[in-house]
Amino acid sequence: MRKYISIIAGVFIIAIALIIAMTFIKNKKKKQTQAQKITKVVFVQTVQNKTIPLIITTSGNLSAKNKIVLFSEVQGVLKISSKDYKAGTSYRRGETILSINSDEHFTNLQSLKSNLYNALSAIMSDIRLDFPNEYEKWQAYLTGIDFDKPIAKIPATNSEKEKLFISGRKIYTNYFQVKNLEERLRKYTIRAPYNGILTDALVTPGSLVRQGQKLGEFIDPNVYELEVSINTQYSHLLQKGNSVELMNIEKSKKWQGKVVRVNSKVDQSSQTIKVYIQLRGKELREGMYLEASLVAKSETNAFEVARNLLVNNSNLYIVQDSVLDIIEINPVYFNSETVVVKGLTDGSKVLSEPVPGAYKGMKVEIKN
Repeated sequence: MRKYISIIAGVFIIAIALIIAMTFIKNKKKKQTQAQKITKVVFVQTVQNKTIPLIITTSGNLSAKNKIVLFSEVQGVLKISSKDYKAGTSYRRGETILSINSDEHFTNLQSLKSNLYNALSAIMSDIRLDFPNEYEKWQAYLTGIDFDKPIAKIPATNSEKEKLFISGRKIYTNYFQVKNLEERLRKYTIRAPYNGILTDALVTPGSLVRQGQKLGEFIDPNVYELEVSINTQYSHLLQKGNSVELMNIEKSKKWQGKVVRVNSKVDQSSQTIKVYIQLRGKELREGMYLEASLVAKSETNAFEVARNLLVNNSNLYIVQDSVLDIIEINPVYFNSETVVVKGLTDGSKVLSEPVPGAYKGMKVEIKN
């Protein structure tokens, strides 16, 4: 009797196990069937190949094209001028920027002029006797000497005898000593070589200025240059005269410039070359940070997509008959956020946004 009960219990347990197993199998198949029916929603863009300019983006700080560093070639006390010698002061061309006291130097110059005048006066009687035809020339030069004006050029001699006579009386020596001090006297006054602004002033009126001392900086605020570094792999694309679009950091203002120089030397540490861009603008300032977009060249029959859409840097997903497919493309140029590619067919639909877990053959639904 017990034997039959055990057999019946075993059969019952096996039956229950089979029922449970079948239930699990049915549920699993149902879930798999439901998973296969899920369709991803994707956004696409229709390919329309065209000519795309390749733009190299870089940045740098502005510097004035015309800039001079003021140094003193003489020594003396800085004089007070009509304009304050301070940063931000503007000057017209030829206007005095600063002046150094030259009273002592001027006195020495007058002394040498007097020596020249006396030396000429002493030989006028000899010239009348030995060189009567040259007397009026030298008399006119002697009469024309003005101690308050620069000395005139010494008359030319018409014979070797006259030249030796003048030289023997040290007329040439006195003349060139005067011209030397006159030239040095000009260095006590620094004048503006062009219309500009004083951007740095390192001395104040009344202070002692020493020879070789830096006094400040003076710039022309109308023309600026931007020095930028470009990777050598793009150097063959750059040419003098290329147009450049520049923007400030906030990207609120734009300027137009052009490439005026391309350095042929490569920086060994960064493997870049220097490119110089010239531009003008009222709101530009020395030292301003700008971003430049250089149009290197144009690529025909190309299309631009986001960089994050690339697969292994050489493939893209396209949609064909509501199924994802992957194709090989040729990346031509990488920008900061986009890439210019070739090899796409006009009218094909490329993903415009990345699809997580995308794979070839995935069923998708296009959404506008």
